[in-house]
Amino acid sequence: MDEATAVVTEQEALDAYSTIVTSVAQKVLPSVASLRVRRSSQSFEGGAGSGVVITPDGFLVTSAHVVAQAGAATASFIDGSEYELDVVGADPLSDLAVARARAAVLEPIQVGNADSLRVGQLVVAIGNPMGFSGSVTSGVVSGLGRSLATADGNGHRRFIEDVIQTDAALNPGNSGGALADWRARLVGVNTAVAGMGLGLAVPINRTTEAILAALMRNGRVRRAYLGIAGGNRALPPAIAQRLGRKAGVEVQEVVTGSPAAAASLRGGDIIVSVGDVPVAKAGDLQRLMVEARIGARLALTILRGDKLVTVEVVPVELA
Repeated sequence: MDEATAVVTEQEALDAYSTIVTSVAQKVLPSVASLRVRRSSQSFEGGAGSGVVITPDGFLVTSAHVVAQAGAATASFIDGSEYELDVVGADPLSDLAVARARAAVLEPIQVGNADSLRVGQLVVAIGNPMGFSGSVTSGVVSGLGRSLATADGNGHRRFIEDVIQTDAALNPGNSGGALADWRARLVGVNTAVAGMGLGLAVPINRTTEAILAALMRNGRVRRAYLGIAGGNRALPPAIAQRLGRKAGVEVQEVVTGSPAAAASLRGGDIIVSVGDVPVAKAGDLQRLMVEARIGARLALTILRGDKLVTVEVVPVELA
């Protein structure tokens, strides 16, 4: 390939890249709102962020930390329209929130599935960084399967699993904005700037869609609670070969008076399955602690010493 051909090919590639980003921006921008949040209707103190329209009747997804302690809020769009905004519900443990604009009809984004993303795939971040509305940046998925620590203010800590890492530039004000794939589908909600050239987004997948549905329906997310602190632990080779997996969730601490304590779980136990569902990491166990598990008898298969045993536990609602 001669130099002239190489230049033309590179130019074509850049043109194709620009065309994709431009197309995504054109489709997504009308669905992204600039949020202004005040502590009360009389106060001018507050913050700003972004939100993404997910239904035509005005529901938006944003970050929980954007609307925390919101007394009043507005959503403004790229066409100049502005609406009062009501916070429907927030879930600090996933850093997701749902709000509703007082509008007759809005243009929703197409919702995708982050589980189909691959490292190196093009993504476009759209939000309102530093107060500049309708800002568009692009980059690639630079990492998948990351974890992001969250807390709810009541001492409960949790890790958001499968967080998307991207090099698309994110700045304060991007939180709650859209991370879209090349087809202009929402695959993540921008949540944090983890460092220079490194941004994180909460994935949109089956797990987070269930959280958003619960927020829209009930204004909150109900979770089952076992009362353990756990971490990933490699299984002994013989057990790993027998079960067909390499790791489980080690019980590192049992909360006094908790369902786990009542079931006689103890430090050093390794949970390898919940019912018929295998668990290999703490995130697997977290995903299973859904509303339907509250008050239901649950069989845990654990490795205790060198023996696999089954214990029965009845989770309660996380307060």
